[in-house]
Amino acid sequence: MVTTSKKSERVPSANLNRRVERSRHAILTTAFELLSEGGVASFSVDEVARRSGVAKTTIYRHWPTREALVIDACSRMIAEQETPDTGSLEGDVTAILVEIAHLLPTANWSFVLPSIVDTAERNPEFAEIHSRIQRGHAAPLREVLQRAVGRGELSAHADVSTIVAALLGPLFYRRWFSREPIDDPFVKAIIKGVLASL
Repeated sequence: MVTTSKKSERVPSANLNRRVERSRHAILTTAFELLSEGGVASFSVDEVARRSGVAKTTIYRHWPTREALVIDACSRMIAEQETPDTGSLEGDVTAILVEIAHLLPTANWSFVLPSIVDTAERNPEFAEIHSRIQRGHAAPLREVLQRAVGRGELSAHADVSTIVAALLGPLFYRRWFSREPIDDPFVKAIIKGVLASL
């Protein structure tokens, strides 16, 4: 009787898993690039297949619909951000907002987000992904504000959601509405005004 070792059985499976992961990575990377270029409305699975070199049948095996692939690709916009700890609320907030201000004009997610907002108005699944993206952007600010409460820099009764909106709102307004520069003096003026009101 011929026996097969468990080790030799695992090798093909491991190789298959690596190939699947490589394919998924190529598909999601290409999908996000396409979203960055043309938004949700112009996104097509055919173009993902053409650019990634992965067969359309393989793509549909992992994502049964175009919308499922778009939502999965959008989840790349919810990367965890490091939260600074400079020792003061002003230092922490400045570090976070300066980083966001530098990313807004150049980061791929900044070009994709408006089309997600538009689609979210009519599609509950996109509304959920939009909410998750926004929670991700706000998370570091929420953390430093709660930390400031613990240090006694901020009242325990402070409305954290309102403070976050007051800090992020002007940056988003300039990026997607007024198109004015989001430079360091503007960011520092926002921070000074918000913190002075607390």
